[in-house]
Order: sequence, then C-alpha cells, then structure tokens
Amino acid sequence: MATRRTLLGALVAGLVVPRLAYAQAARMASVVVLYAGESEDDEPATRSFFDEMRRLGWVEGTNITYERLEGRGERAYVEGLARSAAGRIPDLIYATTTSIALAVVKQTASIPVVFTSAADPVATGLVASLVRPGGNATGAFQGLQDAEQTRFELIREVYPGLKRFGLLLDRRSPDSSQQETTHQAAARRVGLDLMTMKFTNFEAVAKIFGNLRRAGIVAVGLTASYTLIARRREVVEAALRNRLALIGHRSEWAEVGALMTYGAEVADAQRRSARIANRILKGVKPAAIPVERATKTELVVNQRTAKTLGVAIPDSVLRRADRVIE
Repeated sequence: MATRRTLLGALVAGLVVPRLAYAQAARMASVVVLYAGESEDDEPATRSFFDEMRRLGWVEGTNITYERLEGRGERAYVEGLARSAAGRIPDLIYATTTSIALAVVKQTASIPVVFTSAADPVATGLVASLVRPGGNATGAFQGLQDAEQTRFELIREVYPGLKRFGLLLDRRSPDSSQQETTHQAAARRVGLDLMTMKFTNFEAVAKIFGNLRRAGIVAVGLTASYTLIARRREVVEAALRNRLALIGHRSEWAEVGALMTYGAEVADAQRRSARIANRILKGVKPAAIPVERATKTELVVNQRTAKTLGVAIPDSVLRRADRVIE
C-alpha cells in the first residue's frame, strides 16, 4: 500500500510541477511607461529603450506588456500620472523624465522604478548615491561634463560676434538652481553675457521669446524641463516666430526645429536604462544596481531651420555633427 501511495504521489507531482513551471514561464512581465507629453511624440523618442528590451529578449505581447500613460505636457498631471502608475501595481515603472521619476517614488517605495534622467539624480534627491541608489529607483542619466560650455562655443561659431545669449529656465524643474549656476559659470568662461529668463507657467514662454528678441538676443539655450521637452513643438514654433535660434541638450529638440543640440546621446542613456530594467525583471533589486551615466555625445544640426533663420552653419560645425537634418 505504501508503495502504491508513493507511486501515486510521484505521478501527481510529475503532473503538477510541469504545470507550475509552464504557468510561471507563460506569465508576462508588466511595465508601465510614463511620458511627459503625448505618446505620439514621445514613443519615437524612446524607441531605443524598447529596441534594447527586445534585443534582450523581451517581446511585447509575448513575455512583456507595456502600458503607456501620457502627461500631456502639463505639470498638474504629474502627480496623478504617478499615482495611476503605482495603482496598477506593475512589475516595473519606466519614468522618462526626472520630474516623473520623483513623483513616482513619492507614490510607491516598493515597485521598482527605472528612469532616464537629464538631471543629476543625486542632486535632485532621486537616489542616495550613484553607486548605491538605496531605494526603489535606479536608471541612467545624461550627465555630460562641460556640455553647457560646448554648446556656448558651438553657437559662437554660428554667430561669431555674439556677446549676449538668452537662457530659458523652468523655475519648477527640480534642479533649476543648479542649472542656472552651471550655465552662468560656463558663460563666464567663454565671455558671454547670459540673459536668464525664468518661467513658472508655460504660457509665459512665448512672451519671454518676444522680450528676448526686443532686447537684441538672437540665440537662446534650452534647459532640462519636463514642460519644455513635453511641449517642444510649441516652444520651437514660438521661437521661430521671433526669429530666435534655439540650442538644446537633447536631439529631440533639433528634430522638431531647434537650430542644434549637443549633449549626451539620449539613445545611449535609454539603452542603459533598458539593460537595468532587464536585470530588475530578472530579480535584481533596484537598490543594488548603480545608476549609470551616458557617456556618448551627440551633436545634431538642423539645416532646414538654419535656412529659415538665414544662418550659415560653418563647415567646422557640420564636420563635427553626428547628424544633419536637411
């Protein structure tokens, strides 16, 4: 009798274990992706993240699901966006901006958060340190040393006699004070007089551009900002109406009409974020994964905008460009 029970138990175990293994294998990982703007604009801008995830074996609809939530370029939506993402209790939340990531970690201390950040995540309080993040968030950021100075030098090549330069700064960016200090120091090193214009509400941007143009400014720098990057098409349209050349820190700006962009390659940061997400989905805790810094640089020049503004981009700049939009 004992032998029969043993055989029966073994048979049942043999049936149950494969079924459990199959159920575990068939379960799809769930990821909520949070965009600052609308999916139509931001999905292409984050393509490198999804491509890298696919390369690592995560195929949408097969072993992973992505739910995209939009911020629509409104800061008022950020808290609700973060709350909604946390409420879905996914396996991971991917935050595409610093402001979104900060909002998410306020909503949940348990769901892993991976970010791609333009700002220093330590300075903004997102992580305790780059080596030991310490909480439920980690990711990659585009911290490129002396990028501000390089942007000033590039715009000087386009406008050799340039003495004054405008800077658009979002007061509500988590690192706005640091951005202002860094840009002012870089401007002094190249002998530029920096005219910093701050805004709180996006509606003030068009008026600021008009004031800058009346003050004789011809070129304006764009700082890292949830609102600006999410509504970048509107920003560029307002600048071009005032005949202002824009220079930004990430390639999406040049793609919608800024004169040029220089900074850490966004695709590099996104691929790093994807590799981190892959490790977390396989069981590694975010607190144990150091934040990575994107190291590849990217210069993008928009020749269409140059022609619109009646500006000739020097060969010295074009030769350095990683990409020229004709």
